[in-house]
Amino acid sequence: MKTCMKKRKNKITTQGYFIKRLRDNGFIVNRSFSSYNNQDSRRWTVLVNPGKESVFITCFVNMVFHGESMFELNDGGNLMPKNISLKTDSIEVIVTYLIEHNVTNESVNLRIEE
Repeated sequence: MKTCMKKRKNKITTQGYFIKRLRDNGFIVNRSFSSYNNQDSRRWTVLVNPGKESVFITCFVNMVFHGESMFELNDGGNLMPKNISLKTDSIEVIVTYLIEHNVTNESVNLRIEE
């Protein structure tokens, strides 16, 4: 008897899924870059709350071990330490970290000041 293991469609390392989940949690998220070289462990970069906190989040895959994922968050050291790395498979960890470091998740109230 054959057993089939289903692949998870919605992985935190999938840029579209990551963006959707952050938006569902009230953040404004823009795609920034996703054309890294195949040998590069970076997969994509997004910008959270542009014009306000402006946090870049870069997804890394297979840095040390195959299948391992890590996210680097950088706001230039304004609200969080520069280049903080979170090794996680959970979007809740990312959302919690952003909220704990005063990144606004009330997209309705965010306005880019002109």
